[in-house]
Amino acid sequence: MSTPPATPAKAAVPGRLPLTRIALAGGGSFVALATLGALASTSNAAWVLGSFGASCVLLFGFPDGPFSSPRCAIGGHLLSSAVGLAFLHAFGPGWIALGAAGACAMMGMMLTRTVHPPAGSNPVIVFLTQPGWDFLLMPTLAGVLVLVALSRLWHQALERRRIAATAGNSAPT
Repeated sequence: MSTPPATPAKAAVPGRLPLTRIALAGGGSFVALATLGALASTSNAAWVLGSFGASCVLLFGFPDGPFSSPRCAIGGHLLSSAVGLAFLHAFGPGWIALGAAGACAMMGMMLTRTVHPPAGSNPVIVFLTQPGWDFLLMPTLAGVLVLVALSRLWHQALERRRIAATAGNSAPT
């Protein structure tokens, strides 16, 4: 197994995506976040985490990226919230426990191949809000399941639309 270089290579800034793709990603993100907001508003339950906005960037803007898979989104959010809760309840809300929780969540995602960068903020959210263990189910699991499901449905609908448009353009005249 090779060791990564000590100094990461500088990647070029990617080119701008087509405006249509940007607009469609924004539309999907809007639908997902508004759905979570509506669920929170109508149920008087927490459905939204601050990290979910960043998850939408990956799930809707870069759905084929390595950190956008359902495994990474769901596993990363669950693992990071669980680590945050474990450190909070074991060591209290101090800054050393916060730093250790964030580091361990990141390492845990790397170890389990569930890296989802937005989930790296979940331990910080846990330390700021100091919730109970039910935080794992609501909003973490319930919210990320909604995001992943809506992302999959959104992209399937876009693909069906693309196929229909392509079929319509190739019809004999």
